[in-house]
Formats: sequence, structure tokens, C-alpha cells
Amino acid sequence: MAAQGKLDGKVALVTGSGRGIGREIALKLASEGARLVINDLDAEPAEETLAAIRALGGEAVACNGSVTEADFGERIVRTALDSFGGIDIIVNNAGYTWDNVIQKMTDEQWYAIIDVHMTAPFRILRAASGFIREAAKAEAAEGREVFRKVVNISSTSGVFGNAGQANYSAAKAGIAGMTRAMAKEWGRYKVNVNAVAFGLIMTRLTEAVANSGATIDIEGREIKVGVRPEALKSAEATIPLGRGGRPEEAAGSVYLFCIPESNYVTGQTLVVAGGRP
Repeated sequence: MAAQGKLDGKVALVTGSGRGIGREIALKLASEGARLVINDLDAEPAEETLAAIRALGGEAVACNGSVTEADFGERIVRTALDSFGGIDIIVNNAGYTWDNVIQKMTDEQWYAIIDVHMTAPFRILRAASGFIREAAKAEAAEGREVFRKVVNISSTSGVFGNAGQANYSAAKAGIAGMTRAMAKEWGRYKVNVNAVAFGLIMTRLTEAVANSGATIDIEGREIKVGVRPEALKSAEATIPLGRGGRPEEAAGSVYLFCIPESNYVTGQTLVVAGGRP
């Protein structure tokens, strides 16, 4: 733990933080002094992240389960308030892809991806709005300017589109739109609302697989993951920096939007793709 972190005393909620990018975001924020509310579908990876944060000397609690559950937003906000007494940073990171060309895409595929990438962040921000509004009013009455941060995770698929991802591209474009709307709505409360649009980041969802049999279980659904080695090599060849990004590099870009130096930056979507358009 840093002796004097940029986020000392802050409380951060990070969804999907048991693995991959979300875990690295949580560890980065914790290393700078933030207290964390961790979330994952499964308890085991969440516990591993909690243990890693505590090994840094940090504080963290878990609020596990699916972010798409109707009461999840209220539950994670209540966990933060009950455990730490406030909320300063919200990172809407949880999500996955479920690809298909449009003629083969089912309603279930469409709504599952829209729900996890758009509806869940909407519900979390709605649930946090009461605390944020009242805290901002109290701070203004005291003559204090206190900034809070929301970072929504988008994708280059939402910025440029991607074949086979009508659902994911639509959801990630939608979260960028929500980001711009909330920056205007919550500016009066001194909340910076920004998004990070990731390109190829090397996680379990994008690792090279020799066959198409790799899957993950999402609430009883077997979702194919991974990228054929030749396709991955081809994709990396188009990246000016020459490779896919690492989860800790992805976390660094989110961190930029969480620190005081970004207090006058809001309503923006930062493309993090190694220079690839």
C-alpha cells in the first residue's frame, strides 16, 4: 500500500472484479489507498481478489452475484454505504460477449448482452443517485468541492462496430451515450462520468485457443470464448504497438479517470487499443 495514495479514503465499487481487467482495476485503486467493493458472479475469484487487496494492506468487501439481477444495484450500493459509509468511484466493468451474425442471433443473446452492459450500469447509477445527490448538497453547503468518479467500460466494437457483434456493439455504443448523458446530468454534483473503450486486451475471453471448444459458464449458459491463433496473430499485426494490451495496462487507463488530475475531464470516451483504429 502506498504511504500516500492518490485515492486515500475513497470508496470504489468495481463490478466484475474477480478476474481479468476488473481484478486489475480493483488492485490498482487499492494500491492508491481506495477501499473496495468487489463483485463477481462466483465467490471464489472474488475471494482471491479480496485476499490480494488485503495483502496490499487494503480494505475490501464483496457483493457477489449477477449484476443483471433486478435488485443488484441497490445491493451493491447498500454494501458500500454499510461497510464504508460512502461512495466515491463507480466502475461499471462486468460483462462478456455472446457473438453471432444477426440472422442467427436469438432474442436471448440480444437481451443478455444489453442487460449486462447497459441495464446493469443504469441500475447501479440510479441506486447511487440518492447518496450522490445528498452528499453533494451537503458538501456544497459547507463550501467544499468534492469530486466523484464514474468510469463505464465500453469497447472499440461500440465505437467502430464489429461483425458478429450487433448486440455487443449496440450495448457498448449505448454505454458511451449514457456516459455523455450522465456527465451532463451529474456535473452539478461534481461527478466526472467517463468511459474507456478497450480494443484487444488479453484476458480469458480473448486468449488463443486451438479449437472452438473453450467456453465459460454465465448463469447456466455455455458461452464460447477465445480466439483462433491465426485470427489473434492477424489482429495483433494491425495494432501499431504490436500486441494486445495487458489487463494491468487496461486498468491504468481507468485509473486515470479516477484520480484528482482528471477532475475537469467529463463526458469523454477514451479509446485504449494500442493505436489501432
